[in-house]
Amino acid sequence: MSDFKPENYPSFHRSDVKILDQTTVFQGFFRIDSYKVRHKLFNGGWSDEVKRELFERGHAVIVLPYDVKNDSLVLIEQFRIGALQNPNGPWLLEAIAGMIELGESVEQVAQRESEEEAGLKLTEFWPMLSYQSSPGGSTERIYLVLARLQQQVETGIYGLASEQEDIKVHSLSRQTAMQLLQDGKIDNAATVIALQWLALNLDKVRKGWAE
Repeated sequence: MSDFKPENYPSFHRSDVKILDQTTVFQGFFRIDSYKVRHKLFNGGWSDEVKRELFERGHAVIVLPYDVKNDSLVLIEQFRIGALQNPNGPWLLEAIAGMIELGESVEQVAQRESEEEAGLKLTEFWPMLSYQSSPGGSTERIYLVLARLQQQVETGIYGLASEQEDIKVHSLSRQTAMQLLQDGKIDNAATVIALQWLALNLDKVRKGWAE
């Protein structure tokens, strides 16, 4: 029997961390800060000084357009520098994504990025969930939203030249996407989680977006 009690989680709070020093060590497209902190310990007392670097990446919105009527969805393919060592190469099949700019809501980002990256004018969104992508070293929070797709998808090449984007749009059945997931051909976390959420909530989405 587990001794876990949901009402006692989390064990500590933000006030149980002392920030001793915070210094920006790199400022470019992204920012890296160096921290020195102490925090409370599960066995009582406080930790020694802990030094960590924190990647200040900002927050992102991930959009999965889904056509309930045709049981199909849209994914995009593009080059990703972080996947250079991927055995299958650095072009990944992903959901639409974009960074949240100052003052923007999640839905505003979803609308903007859907049009820029896939030529889709989407206005109806279903919040899936949000999560921290790598809390051991980054502040980034990911917001996943399902978008109701009711228009013809014009496959082709999209993206902003000013951002050096070269994005190929794919329209595929939900079953094909799930098979790609099963085969390990979709290997970026946000898209994996979005597809799994859709699989778990498919009946609810179909009822909610019934014609």
